[in-house]
Amino acid sequence: MSAPDDSDLLAGWTQTWWQAIDDFTALLEQLDETEWDTPTDLAGWDVRAVASHVAHLEQVLASGVEEHAEVGEPPHAKGLMNLYTEIGVVNRRDASPDAIINEIRSAATTRRTALLADPPTDATAAPERSFGGVPWSWGTLLRNRPLDVWMHEQDVRRATGRPGGLDSAAAQHTIEYLSESMGYVLAKKAGAPAGTTLVLEVEGCEPTAFAVGDDGRGRPVAPPATPTLALGMDRDTFVRLIGGRCAAEPGAVRVEGDHELGARVLDQMATTP
Repeated sequence: MSAPDDSDLLAGWTQTWWQAIDDFTALLEQLDETEWDTPTDLAGWDVRAVASHVAHLEQVLASGVEEHAEVGEPPHAKGLMNLYTEIGVVNRRDASPDAIINEIRSAATTRRTALLADPPTDATAAPERSFGGVPWSWGTLLRNRPLDVWMHEQDVRRATGRPGGLDSAAAQHTIEYLSESMGYVLAKKAGAPAGTTLVLEVEGCEPTAFAVGDDGRGRPVAPPATPTLALGMDRDTFVRLIGGRCAAEPGAVRVEGDHELGARVLDQMATTP
């Protein structure tokens, strides 16, 4: 049996990531040097750390060379992957903003050139390199890169008071991608019983719905007319909550149906580190 041809899917994710890189670096260029020290919603990370993290991962993907650093035991780093991401932050503490921006652009350009020259065609195949030893497939790697870059663009925008970027291709990609996790949130994190249904409406996206099966798992379903719970919110609110960044603005979430369950779901929505 021949391998599946996922060329168009993977190429689309690559293009979305490339656009996200361009948007992110353009935003960083707008900042004055003092703003690079502004804390973000990510515990222990300022704007410089966020940008350094992106530079780190893009450099590893472009070069295949892992970095090393003594990161200690920062209280905000939970788990091995978070400790890994501290390496890039530590190694760039003394780098200038221009150096970090240029590194992101250079590494991403090298990576994009390689992907255009020899594009992957099988989403289930293993890429020639990843980062931190994560055993991701081509599909997982290329689907995650625009998500990571765009989420960090939003971190910088909130930290520096520069809202925007919510209508880009990377925004649509990320919101639709992260919406898929709401079945897990409903069933496992919020502990909803079998038969529970949830409809999620995020501004600018088609409604998505989930139902908890007899096996205790939440799966996508067609939106029911009268779900157990319906949640509606704008894009910024969804990203804040699903990303575990910060609380929603008062009144930003519309809750219909089981309000007690709604409170549990909203409290447990965070699915990204």
